[in-house]
Amino acid sequence: MRALSKLLVSLVVLTPLAQAAPPAPAANHPILGIWRLALPELRCVETYRFRGDGTTLVTSKEEISESEYRIPDKPSPKGFYKLEDRIVKDNGKQDCSGEIMEVGTQATNFLRFHPSGALFLMCSDETMEACIGPFERVEGEEA
Repeated sequence: MRALSKLLVSLVVLTPLAQAAPPAPAANHPILGIWRLALPELRCVETYRFRGDGTTLVTSKEEISESEYRIPDKPSPKGFYKLEDRIVKDNGKQDCSGEIMEVGTQATNFLRFHPSGALFLMCSDETMEACIGPFERVEGEEA
């Protein structure tokens, strides 16, 4: 993921993704929509638009990037969704942590949604030991 690249190094697990278009998530998937991650210590906000076609648009400070993602329709028995993401476009500018992400960067993270559907945490594995967030749902805007 683009966010907090230095802080997320421990959260990112590189994995191969097929080069074909990602499968679209279910129309009622909790990931769909716009999410914001406030980073007060960096005085920055990141916005993630998870689209129904399996792509995202992310803004982080000056960076604008697009990625393809895969996520199962249902969480694991532990309650986490495995999110696989691969950057396909990037404007080459710095994100909130001052890093520049490269096209082709791949990451696997695990999402845990709050029962309200309005928040989620992004974790390095299916525990709550190494997570960032909360990501907050933005209502009233199109993804």
